[in-house]
Amino acid sequence: MNEITEIMKMNKLILCVLCIFSATLCAQAQSVFGKWKTINEETGKANSIIEIYEDGGEVHGKVVRILKEEDRDRRCTNCDGELKDKKIEGLVVMRGLEKDGEEYSGGLVTDPKSGKEYKCKIWLDEKNPDLLNIRGYIAFFYRTQTWQRVN
Repeated sequence: MNEITEIMKMNKLILCVLCIFSATLCAQAQSVFGKWKTINEETGKANSIIEIYEDGGEVHGKVVRILKEEDRDRRCTNCDGELKDKKIEGLVVMRGLEKDGEEYSGGLVTDPKSGKEYKCKIWLDEKNPDLLNIRGYIAFFYRTQTWQRVN
């Protein structure tokens, strides 16, 4: 009888550990943090990998990889200020976002091709947490892109 009780206790413990592990994985899968593949809206092909991370209580996004090998040495020639002529691979293109409900907002995003800077906000797609919506805007005009999570 004691062996059965011990086995039941062990099974409960294993079940609890599995539930905690599963909940942790689900929470991580539903976070904006991590690596995201940017998609060219015209061609449908992936351009780069952006890593979204937190630093000092703010959310930032950095180009960690340009996927087209011949473009890896490109520089942000149209950018102003400290981003001027920096390599795009390694460039922090999104900065200063803060959590606001289910989204992050209040930050800026830089388009390395044009050098233009926009206010931005990001949020996970309601139906698919492996899709990230990024909206850049000026006043009432905006454009939204969707990035895909890199596993």
